[in-house]
Amino acid sequence: MQSKPAIRPLALALSAAFLCAAPAAFAENVKVALIETMSGAFAPIGQNQFNSYKMLSEAANKQKAAGNHTIEFVAFDNKGSPQESLTQLKAAIDQGFRYIAQGNSSAVALALVDAINKHNERNPGKEVVFFNHSAIDPDLTNSKCSFWHFRFDANSDMKMEALTGELAKDKNIKKVYIIGQNYSHGHQVTRAAKEMLKRKRPDIQIVGDDLHPIAQVKDFAPYVAKIKAAGADAVITGNWGADLALLVKAAKDADLKSSFYTYYGSTSGVPTAMGAAGADRVKYVGLWNVNNEGYVGRDIVEGFKKKYNDDFYVMQTHAVVTLFSQAIKQANSTDPVKVALAMEGMKAKSLNGDIEMRASDHQMQQPLYVATWVKTNNKDVRFDQENTGYGWKTDIKVPAYIATQPTSCQMKRPAKS
Repeated sequence: MQSKPAIRPLALALSAAFLCAAPAAFAENVKVALIETMSGAFAPIGQNQFNSYKMLSEAANKQKAAGNHTIEFVAFDNKGSPQESLTQLKAAIDQGFRYIAQGNSSAVALALVDAINKHNERNPGKEVVFFNHSAIDPDLTNSKCSFWHFRFDANSDMKMEALTGELAKDKNIKKVYIIGQNYSHGHQVTRAAKEMLKRKRPDIQIVGDDLHPIAQVKDFAPYVAKIKAAGADAVITGNWGADLALLVKAAKDADLKSSFYTYYGSTSGVPTAMGAAGADRVKYVGLWNVNNEGYVGRDIVEGFKKKYNDDFYVMQTHAVVTLFSQAIKQANSTDPVKVALAMEGMKAKSLNGDIEMRASDHQMQQPLYVATWVKTNNKDVRFDQENTGYGWKTDIKVPAYIATQPTSCQMKRPAKS
């Protein structure tokens, strides 16, 4: 009976010490489910994005960018399917993931936004936040905007504004052919190209407008034959992945002389398909070019090449890790609602310069680059892609204020606690 009084004060003292130490020692490993195409024709891009996230999050963790917390990305294979993406989203949520990342296909992104909106409405306290690194349908930050969705890429209208601005300068271009994948992104690219060319160069004739099944065409020779027969001086395409690589390959095989204005000329497989045949004729619009003024990001490019024997090109992954880490630290929490509120209006510096997550629609505002495929020269084009000896020469860096677009978003926000 005499021992109990001695034990109780000791237990209380240990409990008090634990409670005092807990806040300072609290550290969570915050997992992000990357729901991407990790198998099939588009797998190289999904794997490249996964490796980018892994390398950048590991570096951020070493720098304690999120304070005591660490960030980890885990891949879930959606096989390029919206339906499979919803299955993987449910699996991730069931495993406790509160953050997801995705970007390859706006059709997938639209399905995920709808599912996440419904989940969050039905499960208060278990909300999920969506980091979109490359699904660029404008509707995602306009009519379909959501508090739970943040887009780190420029939308297709922002990119088309920059791309057609460069195309319009070339007075030799009189005829343009538009070709794209038959889903939401392809439709938006076609619409924007027609609208902007009419405004900037009403003399240009649209001589073709084709939409093809995504990830199903194995031979683009018939499409290239139509482009050639139409006498197109330039081709505008929002194609990505194997669909762009095969289109470019068919154009090369047919000795098509048209210039190509692309969104995704720098993505896996396309540089190899182009080779020397694409020199001085293929352009892309994007958020960044490794051959930029000052070679900002070359350490990441060189480290990625050494670690994965691949090219780092998905700059948005850098912005995701940067803002996510900063938001966790600023909110002093890993709770999705608090992190999302902290991310609204957040400014940071990424590889392309100053960036801002616009609070009104969660659309990143940032500079854009237009670049041309040329032979490396160890001056303004030091870095090649896919060991081809060719790389991207910066034509123009478009300031954020020029690339920006208005929004029709009417966003419902949770109350701040």
